[in-house]
Amino acid sequence: MTSQAPEPRDLARWSSSLAAIARTGMGFTENLYERERYEEVLHIAADIKAAAAEMEEAAEIEREQDHFVQEWLENIGEGVPGYVTPKIAVGAVVGNDDGEILLVQRADSGIWLYPTGWADVGYSASEVAVKEVSEETGIECEPVSLISVIDGQRMGFSRFAMYMLLFHCRATGGELRTHPLETSDVGWFGPTSMPEATAGASWWGPTAFAAITGDPTPARFDPPRDNVWRT
Repeated sequence: MTSQAPEPRDLARWSSSLAAIARTGMGFTENLYERERYEEVLHIAADIKAAAAEMEEAAEIEREQDHFVQEWLENIGEGVPGYVTPKIAVGAVVGNDDGEILLVQRADSGIWLYPTGWADVGYSASEVAVKEVSEETGIECEPVSLISVIDGQRMGFSRFAMYMLLFHCRATGGELRTHPLETSDVGWFGPTSMPEATAGASWWGPTAFAAITGDPTPARFDPPRDNVWRT
């Protein structure tokens, strides 16, 4: 039986995982021999990352493999600060009294989505959700519940390790306005009037509107896989 060739998404995930293990190891070890071995792993991870880009027939690769390695090496901390973990993004499903959801159109891509942003140091996850909604839309809101904790790489909407924490929030005031840099449009939409270019609505839409209309489901998360490295 022939084994199926890995997808570019798998190669990208393997590359990120190997690089994270090596960078974490370099952050903890003081042994020169071990540092050399970890750096060799970084070179292998860079080869995998470049292969993934080539398989996707991406535009010309901007950086050679050694540039990937140099970038990783420059972001190594010592001890616990050097332990490489996924980035954290926070999203907010905001509903109003009419059962509509608050969406923004990203200025860089034209894609519509609920307000999102990277987790900021000094804020709790729910505080980030409230802050991002206010900054991107002008709407004030209060968190109600956690809808999901999703692995962005596993879902296929991130090329690097990233977790998305998605909150259900209730609008409490404010007026619609766009962010001068991040959003080109903002508005309220019902389940049958979503913009055509809404990202990922097929998987988060039903859960979001269920929460908005008062029929929430337990928080969603990615179940463990039988074979993490091959599925």
